Amino acid sequence: MVSFIPYTAQFNMTGQPAISLPLHWTPGGLPVGVQLVAPYGREDLLIRVAGQLERAAPWADRHPQIHA
Repeated sequence: MVSFIPYTAQFNMTGQPAISLPLHWTPGGLPVGVQLVAPYGREDLLIRVAGQLERAAPWADRHPQIHA
């Protein structure tokens, strides 16, 4: 499992809240996600940080030109 999803398994096992946000785009327009993790039970912290980041760099209307 770790070879398939190496960056999320430890947080899934410990129950820590995590969030992935599209904070950068490649020159080709593809989003690059950044994963943030908070202490157990601190989902509120992640939601507040995500809200602040989205206000600073909105991504809701951004869509990659390539679709799978």
